[in-house]
Amino acid sequence: MKFGLFGSAQARRGGPDMDSGQGFRDYIEYCVEAEALGYASTFAVEHHFTGFGQVSATLNLLTWVAARTTTLRLGTAVMVLPWHNPVLLAEQAATLDLLSGGRLDFGIGKGYRHNEFAGFCIPMEEADERFEEGLAVILKAWTSEDRFSHHGKHWHFENVVVEPPSHQKPHPPIWMGAGSPASISKVAERGFKLLLDQYAPIDAVIERRNFYKAEVEKRGRVFDPNDVALSRGFYVAKDEADKRQAIETRLAGQQRTAGLAQTPDKSNKATLLSYDNTAEASADAALYGSPDEIARKLEVLRKAGFEHILLSGPAGSRENLRAFARDVMPAFADRGARTRAEPRLVKL
Repeated sequence: MKFGLFGSAQARRGGPDMDSGQGFRDYIEYCVEAEALGYASTFAVEHHFTGFGQVSATLNLLTWVAARTTTLRLGTAVMVLPWHNPVLLAEQAATLDLLSGGRLDFGIGKGYRHNEFAGFCIPMEEADERFEEGLAVILKAWTSEDRFSHHGKHWHFENVVVEPPSHQKPHPPIWMGAGSPASISKVAERGFKLLLDQYAPIDAVIERRNFYKAEVEKRGRVFDPNDVALSRGFYVAKDEADKRQAIETRLAGQQRTAGLAQTPDKSNKATLLSYDNTAEASADAALYGSPDEIARKLEVLRKAGFEHILLSGPAGSRENLRAFARDVMPAFADRGARTRAEPRLVKL
């Protein structure tokens, strides 16, 4: 198994005495230490208008991470294509891929939060068509050697050539977040990699992984387990009381997210809003508890074929990052990764 990170940073608003950028700087240092501990990647979210300062300029933040690291893969989870000018996004992503030496994993999605679409004054009903048009332009921009024009429903470009070229050819790996059978089937049809969310029950993610594998093989391609990345919350608890408190905090965050995502008439049917909002469901999906408890869950996932886990920790806790690397990762990593995970290599 290989382990990466999934999550966000926060830039809090405040008065003149508050450093709003400290949360971003803490996230960068968190990623630097993660690389030293043997984590393979960091996937950063994109969100807007939350009121609690989640990452909005994802590629900008990952560029800083790229400058401070050498091997860490730099993932977006996900860039919401309906909101972005596709040519500008293709240029920005290619720039990061070029400067990082080909470390970008380009995760994309359609978006699911009502408050974000409302803030951009974009109807959620247009998400599919905007996604499809934007993706077509981005792929054209990355693969065309000649100038091209595009005149679609939402975007128009005349005689453009997108610069710079990406480092990875023909373009950075593309990941898609998906949950329903129809959306997972489209990911396989396009030849993209699959991102599975952190809130889905274990039985559900196993079923989705197996369905994606079958869809890939149905199209005559060889399935690579590393083409599925499963996000899970993780927390190495000190004791049962600490674990219960962490689960309560996680559930509160999940409920806050659901409130931002749901439409006023409660008609949003996004997969992420379909899960039980209970402490029991939250605990079942997450890797919370003692190292042995976490290892038992990971073993279930490993036996089900998962090899690529993205970990979402509480508020970027460096102590939690170290504890997982020290007490859990060695049982699931190769010898090289085990060596990198030794805590003595990290300044505490």
